[in-house]
Amino acid sequence: MAWTCRCSQTTLPGQLSTSPCRTTSSRSSPTTSCRASAACGPSTSTTISSPPRLSVAPQFLPRSLRVADLAANQVTEIFPLTFGEKPALRSVYLHNNLSNAGLPPDAFHGSEAVATLSLSSNRLSYLPPSLPPSLERLHLQNNLISKVPRGALSRQTHLRELYLQHNQLTDSGLDATTFSKLRHLEYLDLSHNQLASVPAGLPRTLAVLHLGRNRIRWVEAARLRGARGLRYLLLQHNQLGAEGLPAGALRPLRGLHTLHLYGNGLHRVPPALPRRLRALVLPHNHVTTLGARDLAGLRGLAELNLAYNRLVSARVHRRAFRPLRALRSLDLAGNQLTRLPGGLPGSLRTLRLQRNQLRALEPELLAGLDQLRELSLAHNRLRIGDIGPGTWHELQALQVRDGLGGRTVPRQSPQTSCLSRHVR
Repeated sequence: MAWTCRCSQTTLPGQLSTSPCRTTSSRSSPTTSCRASAACGPSTSTTISSPPRLSVAPQFLPRSLRVADLAANQVTEIFPLTFGEKPALRSVYLHNNLSNAGLPPDAFHGSEAVATLSLSSNRLSYLPPSLPPSLERLHLQNNLISKVPRGALSRQTHLRELYLQHNQLTDSGLDATTFSKLRHLEYLDLSHNQLASVPAGLPRTLAVLHLGRNRIRWVEAARLRGARGLRYLLLQHNQLGAEGLPAGALRPLRGLHTLHLYGNGLHRVPPALPRRLRALVLPHNHVTTLGARDLAGLRGLAELNLAYNRLVSARVHRRAFRPLRALRSLDLAGNQLTRLPGGLPGSLRTLRLQRNQLRALEPELLAGLDQLRELSLAHNRLRIGDIGPGTWHELQALQVRDGLGGRTVPRQSPQTSCLSRHVR
């Protein structure tokens, strides 16, 4: 018989739950919620009320326990047999509860199957000792952690996802061995910390590295050589400036798919980016110029976002976009363009030019865009007489004309919209 212990508080947005914990069971999967001082046990018809919020965890829980959910209480003390000696235990949820003293060193002794542990939104200033070596997902976000001691994660070789965002980590709080033993790690979130550089010792298996909203000023290729399997690198809202991403810094990441550099004060498109890059997201920087060769190495690029930079038409080379034969989405909104760029690739399906200073639409510059479905031109300086004869004849696939009498369209493509929930 498998057990689930639930003593968590369920709340709606803006509403504090006062529902008591309940004890129920069924033949297939009993569910048990217990008074803090009581031992959990099976019941087929009993409902046991408990205080709205637990301050002490149940001292004894069934040995067959599989899921323990004590989230959103006021738990300050956990006993060795609350989670210990539970060979079937797979998931433990303790977010919104603890301080450092709440989790004893032997909290998971004898529980060798715990795959998910949530300790987020507590008051932890360091990693709890004796974390289960079986962990696959560890949630430590929204705490006060400033350091990961040497060897603290050396036994968690099965870890696939590690969430450390919204802490107080600095460069001195991590070293080259912090993540090097995590040979199965795929997702690492270190955003919203105080890091000044990319951590060293990143594992080869890492697919997603989130470093947004730190204080990173310089990216070194040597720090990324170990993470050759990286697919998504998120560096938005750092302090890279004009020199922080030198040529070749990302060259070790040969399989990189998406690079986010939103809000870094960049003055140009970074040179020598990985050739297999599919999405380059650079809005809200200081890019003023696009040369003929700036994008030449990115022939597989499908999405390019240069919105809200400082581009002017005189500094955008007429062949700047021509090498991008696979480009499907181009966002140039919020710049200072007075005319459409030349050499736009025929693969384009979405072109965003709203909030520029366009004064004319020339059919010659739209020739060949027979796959273009969405064109956004709102908030420019166009008048009906500024649109050349035959302009719309060139755009046989066009479905939406935002700002020129067509219906309003979403401002983000599906891919960018999905990612923006994580990076802004």
